[in-house]
Amino acid sequence: MNWSLTFAPLIPLPILAVLAAVGILAIAPLLVRRTRGALLRLLALAALVAALAGPVLLEEQRQSLPTIVAMVVDKTASQSLSDRTALTDAMRAELAKRFGELRNIELRTVEVGGTSGGVPVDGTELFKAVQTELADVAPERIGAVVMLTDGQVHDVPANPSETLGSAPLHALISGRANEIDRQLAIRSAPRFGIVGEKQVIDYTVIDSGTNSSAPVKVTISRDGEPIATEMVIPGADNRFEIEIAHAGQNIYEFEAEPLAGELTPVNNRAAAVVDGIRENLRVLLVSGEPHAGERIWRNLLKSDASVDLVHFTILRPPEKQDGTPIDELSLIAFPTRELFSVKINQFDLIIFDRYAQQGVLPILYFDNIARYVRDGGALLVASGPDYASDSSLYTTPLAEVLPAAPTGRVIEKPFTPEVTDLGKRHPVTRGLEGGDTTPPHWSRWFRQVETDKPTGEVIMKGADGDPLLVLQREDKGRVALLLSDQVWLWARGYEGGGPHVDLLRRLAHWLMKEPDLEEEALRASANGGMLRIERQTMQDTVAPVTTISPSGKRSTVTLNADGPGRFRADLAASEIGLWRVEDGEHRAFALVGPANPREFQDVRSTLDKLQPVAEASGGQIARMADADGKLDAPRVVPVHSGRAVSGRDWIGVRMTEASLLTGVDRIPLFSGFLGLAILLGLAAATWYREGR
Repeated sequence: MNWSLTFAPLIPLPILAVLAAVGILAIAPLLVRRTRGALLRLLALAALVAALAGPVLLEEQRQSLPTIVAMVVDKTASQSLSDRTALTDAMRAELAKRFGELRNIELRTVEVGGTSGGVPVDGTELFKAVQTELADVAPERIGAVVMLTDGQVHDVPANPSETLGSAPLHALISGRANEIDRQLAIRSAPRFGIVGEKQVIDYTVIDSGTNSSAPVKVTISRDGEPIATEMVIPGADNRFEIEIAHAGQNIYEFEAEPLAGELTPVNNRAAAVVDGIRENLRVLLVSGEPHAGERIWRNLLKSDASVDLVHFTILRPPEKQDGTPIDELSLIAFPTRELFSVKINQFDLIIFDRYAQQGVLPILYFDNIARYVRDGGALLVASGPDYASDSSLYTTPLAEVLPAAPTGRVIEKPFTPEVTDLGKRHPVTRGLEGGDTTPPHWSRWFRQVETDKPTGEVIMKGADGDPLLVLQREDKGRVALLLSDQVWLWARGYEGGGPHVDLLRRLAHWLMKEPDLEEEALRASANGGMLRIERQTMQDTVAPVTTISPSGKRSTVTLNADGPGRFRADLAASEIGLWRVEDGEHRAFALVGPANPREFQDVRSTLDKLQPVAEASGGQIARMADADGKLDAPRVVPVHSGRAVSGRDWIGVRMTEASLLTGVDRIPLFSGFLGLAILLGLAAATWYREGR
């Protein structure tokens, strides 16, 4: 309860001042001559002026507001190391108890870490959390800020008073003094690279808290497979030359051997993600006799800017003799030796389109082609009646790598191509537009080569259920056999056409080993704070996968069916860094957040970062535990303005005088009959003195 005096003048203050001045001038001569009644006249004038000024006595009812204390609890990843979490939780509980015993103090607890907008937090930003939590509090009401952390704070402001105001900062540090740790840091790495070319990654091994200079073993892996080891000196800059192995993400992981007694091996590992860009693919297309669909392959391959196409059509086989002199022929000579002997390994794919053995290619070159396939090359045979003839490619050494033998019969009747049960799971034919219905919603074909007992995977079937498209892996290479020459009917739009572009493009890219078209694959990707795991398989079921978080925690995840040959699971990625997914046979990697999170760049507890702020604000910084590891909680003491707010074993809360006005009572002093009586009494007393 507070009392105060205020005025509510009945007339404007300038007029009241003039009247008071005139009255004083009139009474002044009487006071000088000491005339009887002069003092009474002065008193009556003063009462009149006071009445016109409207004095009001105010009685305020106020409610005292509590002093705000913010306790910021660091829950970031580095706090999970050693016994920091247990120590921090114990300190938090003890301080909450001690603050609760004090009157007129409101404790606000803020946890920092976890996720922000679904994305795991990278770094420790305690001051930003304080600013957000106390945004609705007047600066003068903040009594103290207490931080429970390991000291690795990444947002220490240049001017802490903007966040803390005049409140002291008390920092209680988890962890131990003299901790040692080893860290591997990637200094620079390319973001992109051409497949097959070399790039350089710079990295350094940093040993903190120790002066050892012994060489350190570093293992370098690509997509989870070790590719090299190096012995490096801590603190020295190192360069490692990498080769971009494939298109898409190439994840290079550098891992240093553990340091004896180090705090954690988590940051001994760092990753660089390099996107592989495939240089133009080189395709050799050899067409036999001209036919209606001859240009289908040429148009498809030429429309792809990433393909360099070399195309030859056999228009004049050796047996064709019409007497035309050689020097008058305008045809380009077929450079068979250069293509099929000298430069054969430079091609990513060789296509034979309705090609029959006509003596143009010596038998030796078919041996070269078969060897090229076994060494990792790709071969596509798009056949017609030629494959069933006596000059079939199956009569050459290529028969060793071809997945189906012709019976010699050509089926001539209408049929609708269909995707087999196996093909519905294969990435080449899975989900082809129009193929989900029975019969498929695409046009018919009219000719097919009959084969006997194919050894490869039949992913499409035709007339009488016979194989139409057969795929086969041969050692390191791949072979595809299309047993009809009428795919051009789809391209021409006959009976509505069909998905010839998707089918043929997928087929070509599967042969050239595009990662997205692998039959057996495990993939992982990160989107914000979610980790998606996808499994492509030709099997009906898949085993659970194991996820390994950046901190090394393992968990088992069951994948759910997501269509034929596809299984998927989504889970929250609670940690930033490189996640691994394994199923015993396959591995996949996904980066959540930055490749080298600052949260693990230095995990040793430290007083250095917060000490200047604590000292400048009058607060205290100390470790949570004593030398024996026992909790050492400080006393909490309320202090008033002008006194110290910390001591050797205590932390202070600067108490504030803030209050909230809840009501006001007004008591006018010269109102009603009381004021009138006073004025009349003083006037009468003046006349009484005059009368005597």
